[in-house]
Amino acid sequence: MSRTAGTEVRAVTFDVGGTLIEPWPSVGGVYAEVAGRLGVGALDADGLDARFRAAWRTAHQGDGFDYSRRAWMDLVRATFSGLTGRAADPDLFGALWHRFTEPDAWRVFPDVVPCLEVLAARGLRIAVVSNWDGRLRPLLGRLGLADRFEFVVASAEIGAHKPSREIFVHAADRLGLPSSALMHVGDSFREDLDGARSAGWQALLVDRREASGPDRMAALTELPGRLLMTGISGTSPG
Repeated sequence: MSRTAGTEVRAVTFDVGGTLIEPWPSVGGVYAEVAGRLGVGALDADGLDARFRAAWRTAHQGDGFDYSRRAWMDLVRATFSGLTGRAADPDLFGALWHRFTEPDAWRVFPDVVPCLEVLAARGLRIAVVSNWDGRLRPLLGRLGLADRFEFVVASAEIGAHKPSREIFVHAADRLGLPSSALMHVGDSFREDLDGARSAGWQALLVDRREASGPDRMAALTELPGRLLMTGISGTSPG
């Protein structure tokens, strides 16, 4: 569904990983840190990043990755496989699972809070719709973001993950608004843009590595201006 001038946006939902926050200093950096602490050995963070990306792509072929603890365990094992005999060590996985609940393993993108503040000041309802597990809500709290959202939908908690229409229908039902009045913002063309539009929502991508375009923003601080082009409901500071 394309955005059309005059279409009223009354609520905005956000993806989390890659949209609001990112692993810090990187997934591979966190993996190397935790592995080193457990005596697994000195592992290269960049190499682990590359291995994680390859394992992630494989795990996400089709709809096989369900964001459960078991799915994450398999992903960790695939990332470390061939590097150490402890790739399937439950202690290694458990330490990594816990490490990613800690706020210093993540960085909030600098454009996030300014964007959310403007949207809130304009009276828009704001929520999260993200492929994640039960760790998401407490993590957002530790990062100081949870109170900025009306609610958080984590895919593993409802048994449906983007790009499935079901997760967007669930969020729309919670908002009590028609899909045409909803905007979703994320960083994945398939999961966020296509997924939201398949449910009748409006949608925009954020890609901080690319120039802005009709469906893409280079920063979240562009979002308030984009919404003015589609129409906004709610109170306005003038």
